Amino acid sequence: QVQLVESGGGLVQTGGSLRLSCAASGRTFSSCSMGWFRQAPGKEREFVATISASGGTTYYAASVKGRFTISRDNAKSTLYLQMNSLKPEDTAVYYCASTPNNLLRSRITAYDYWGQGTQVTVSS
Repeated sequence: QVQLVESGGGLVQTGGSLRLSCAASGRTFSSCSMGWFRQAPGKEREFVATISASGGTTYYAASVKGRFTISRDNAKSTLYLQMNSLKPEDTAVYYCASTPNNLLRSRITAYDYWGQGTQVTVSS
């Protein structure tokens, strides 16, 4: 059974930074692409970023490109999301997710395991 546990969320002012972490277990972490998604109140879950199994290739949603950085440490089976220049519209519950392969995908249905989420709140 794959387990994904996010941490690092919190309350931050506009322009601030946060780093989210996602500890993974139960699957060969280094063989699978990973992603971050978010869901704001009253809105659908949306894609944020994805990273290949090796960490060599990344892809971002237009709304976060240039501000967020996805990375991974395969030795620690941990996924990260560094978020800089945060805006109130970044407020959401952030989820990490795992695919069963090494394909970079932005579709929710491409991911088969999800964490429980961590709340990020950006105050104006």
